[in-house]
Amino acid sequence: MIRVLIADDHAMFRDGLKKVLAGCPDILVQDEAGEPQEVLDKVRQWALDTVILDIGMPGRDGIDVLKEIKRLKPGLPVLIVSMYPEDQYAVRAIKAGAAGYLTKNKAARELIDALRLAAAGKKYISPDVAEQLAVELGDLKGEGLPHKRLSDREYQVMAMIASGKTVKQIAEDLSLSVSTISTNRSRILLKMNLKNNADITRYALHHRLVE
Repeated sequence: MIRVLIADDHAMFRDGLKKVLAGCPDILVQDEAGEPQEVLDKVRQWALDTVILDIGMPGRDGIDVLKEIKRLKPGLPVLIVSMYPEDQYAVRAIKAGAAGYLTKNKAARELIDALRLAAAGKKYISPDVAEQLAVELGDLKGEGLPHKRLSDREYQVMAMIASGKTVKQIAEDLSLSVSTISTNRSRILLKMNLKNNADITRYALHHRLVE
């Protein structure tokens, strides 16, 4: 039996996923969590086989939560399921220790297959993500691009700015202060040698970091 923790801040998504997994005789939803500290508490509490983790958790970056889970239980597979396209976060998630990365619009069958692979100690890598990893690891192109200097939180803020969100909106979405997001924005501009939000947007669109 594959014991799963579903970690997502949207109750509707958790409910839908539980219904999908209820039809699998080899999968048991052990518990669920809606915010980062609750995720970590339940990872400590249960003997789990896999965690399904949303990258957009409130108040704390999902990549950061992933790293903390891997620190607590290095052998516990974590499957990232996110609203963000693969070309935005997948490589960062895999490099941080994720067992796989899927977008939320993927078919239920694909998610179940990925879950079983993760529980078996394997990684779920889509062809697109495999190509991105080949570029990253093989140093075939893109080495030294400015956005690769960003921390995971800075990258998340950069992508949200490029998607047209204001500092206030980003702060509300991430449950952080406006001051914290403004500090991240300043670091983004400095590290990427850009001047303003319009520059960030143009850069992100040119490098296909946002749609």
